Amino acid sequence: MQFNPYGGEAARLAADLVNCTTALDPRGLEPILAAHGVVHRSLTPAQADEVWEWSRRLADCFGDQPLDERCEKINVLLADAASTPRISLHDGTPHMHYSAPGSDPASHIKAVTATGLSYVVCSASPSRLGRCARAGCRLAFVDTSRNGRRTYCSVRCANNDAVARHRANGTAEAKGSGSRREISRARR
Repeated sequence: MQFNPYGGEAARLAADLVNCTTALDPRGLEPILAAHGVVHRSLTPAQADEVWEWSRRLADCFGDQPLDERCEKINVLLADAASTPRISLHDGTPHMHYSAPGSDPASHIKAVTATGLSYVVCSASPSRLGRCARAGCRLAFVDTSRNGRRTYCSVRCANNDAVARHRANGTAEAKGSGSRREISRARR
């Protein structure tokens, strides 16, 4: 599935921020932001902390949940981001910017990620904001698959889960066949 840069890419940025397990300093956030096209954004330590707090709030929007609850959570984020959408022509082509000119980097990140989540819910499908189904993982992801039925954050998690299920089935079958042998021996 193709997303526009301020939609799906911003939602993927939200997922990557959610998947951070500890607060990052400004230098730690730089590669994450750059990977999602957020450039020229030097954060202060206080702004990095603000992004960390925001990412904990974004986390509530991923995974299985009723549509009305997901929409309400995203609406609260949109209101708290207090963005000022505008059309920009800085590169010669009209496109949307979701933060006011001169806004600080943390405000920009908040506006972009909240808008990205709303874009996925409204333009694609609310279920595309998922959580990995493998026990012990639960990473957030944006499902960009063609059919929108992805349940794992990565191929690795899907494979590990399949191997675990296979092994569990093999163990159950071995126990089941062992008890059948005991029953047939008892009948003799």
